[in-house]
Amino acid sequence: MDIRPAATLVLTRDTENGIEVLLLQRTWEAIFLPGYYVFPGGAVNEQESEAQPHVVGVEDADISQTMSLDEGGADFMLAAVRECFEEAGVLLAQDANGKLVGADHPVHGERQALFRDEVSLAQLCEKHGLVVPLDRLAYLSHWVTPPGPPRRFDTRFFVAVAPEGQVAGHDGQETIDHVWISPAQALEEHRAGQRLLGLPTIRTLRVLCDFSSTAELMRYAHANPPEAFPTDPWPALRKGKPVMLEPNAPAYDEAVKLDPEGEGSTRAEVVPGQPVEVAAGVVRLTAPNPGMMTGPGTNTYILGFERFTVIDPGPANDAHIDAILEVTGGLVDQVLVTHTHLDHSPAVSVLKERTGCRVFGWPAPEGAGQDPSFKADDEPEHGDLIVSEAGILKVIHTPGHTSNHLCYLLTDQELLFSGDHIMQGSTVVINPPDGDMKAYVESLYDLLDEALRFIAPAHGFLMGQPEAVIDYLITHRLSREHKIFRALEALAPVSLKDLTAKAYDDVPAAIHGLAARSALAHLLKLEAEHRAYQSDNLWHTH
Repeated sequence: MDIRPAATLVLTRDTENGIEVLLLQRTWEAIFLPGYYVFPGGAVNEQESEAQPHVVGVEDADISQTMSLDEGGADFMLAAVRECFEEAGVLLAQDANGKLVGADHPVHGERQALFRDEVSLAQLCEKHGLVVPLDRLAYLSHWVTPPGPPRRFDTRFFVAVAPEGQVAGHDGQETIDHVWISPAQALEEHRAGQRLLGLPTIRTLRVLCDFSSTAELMRYAHANPPEAFPTDPWPALRKGKPVMLEPNAPAYDEAVKLDPEGEGSTRAEVVPGQPVEVAAGVVRLTAPNPGMMTGPGTNTYILGFERFTVIDPGPANDAHIDAILEVTGGLVDQVLVTHTHLDHSPAVSVLKERTGCRVFGWPAPEGAGQDPSFKADDEPEHGDLIVSEAGILKVIHTPGHTSNHLCYLLTDQELLFSGDHIMQGSTVVINPPDGDMKAYVESLYDLLDEALRFIAPAHGFLMGQPEAVIDYLITHRLSREHKIFRALEALAPVSLKDLTAKAYDDVPAAIHGLAARSALAHLLKLEAEHRAYQSDNLWHTH
């Protein structure tokens, strides 16, 4: 699939209550992000460069350097200006006197012609004697759509202050609604499931929350362009042979971190029993229990240099326990458990018996798949600190997958041991009654408040860009919840089975039984938020 270059313009304005931004709602018939609220933007077309003679304020060479491009940076900005005029009716342009065009300028009569490709931005500038002041735009962020969606874009985000006097309005075709809203309110409405927002929109809104005025925001954006997004393939080894990893490949972030010179020395596969040093004083050792629910196997993390801390020793597998003892020389001081599923904690009792280690974790809740034999010496509270030779570990209670789930943050290295709260390559199973969707989403939001650089999951490779990973998980869950709620509105009163068939019509019917457990978790979240209720085995809206 081709990745299309695209540009987005974040329009801002000052109000008595701080900054507001313009969001447009995409039509429900859209192939990409239907019903989502987005900033004005779209693909860069081949005609953008024709408008470069009408650019003032900054040269293409300077823009391109800021954007880490050889040339053509101005084309991205021009695309953002054009798309904003087409989709929102706001044109960032100046007349011959250097004055920004107002609401009564005749160029507004040509919005539809531009939308229909009957006229280009260059032709509009020529006809009306306009120039485009690109120095009024600042480069804010860079986002490449990860694999999976039906379309992928390499999008540059720009920010500008909306011209006074012009009135924004959705186009009624690609966009069906618009709103001026504070970034904080938009994020709160998204968190409450009331407004669909995509990951790059969320990340941008979160940045904007830090500014009280457009002047302050623009000064920051002009002075702090974003780092270049990783786009180069990275060398690695798979089954002993050299391979090139594309960005967003599972092993990519780990390969870049462990092999920053690109010598091709890292493995692009997780091999059970093979220790891998993933950070200073941190070794990953994967258990030989691959499967549908465990991926390549359960990761055990061994922290230390002379005395060791073990996180998630894994299943009661003799070969894996022997490997842990070999790596540590049997000098295990403490064992930390993220949760008590059978692929994470059963090895604890053997390690306790053979090393005398101290055990940290929470008791197993009732339910299938839990390890009732697990016994802890300490039940750490949320926020407690545990000392290891690799650094201080902060305990973070992250319920959702299970009620007793804990993550551990190696604070000095900003490395999160996420257990099954965050997995690579798949979404986490939330199975009521112990699984709790509301608690899961809320604990994901809590992790966004922590300083993180990498995530070390219980299954898979190290994951970079943790904020993007977490935002994606939240967005994925809330998008499904929105679909469930729309199905509930259309069908209520409705059984769980019939609701699942409607809300999960995009997954094979053969797994609707499993999907029903996830649907129930979403419904229980909606019930806790007083948006749905159950009566006589049927679900209703409030």
